[in-house]
Amino acid sequence: MAKYECPCGYVYDPKEGDPANGVEAGTAFKDLPDDWVCPKCGAEKEFFEKTD
Repeated sequence: MAKYECPCGYVYDPKEGDPANGVEAGTAFKDLPDDWVCPKCGAEKEFFEKTD
């Protein structure tokens, strides 16, 4: 599964998820809740870009 990076530098890694915000490990970026935002800066999903 691909990682996605926020403009602030936070990288969402689906292998880790975002347990502090209720996202289990193994959750693909496309499967994140619509209201999920960057835990570092609060940016919405639309601002994230896929990384290599």
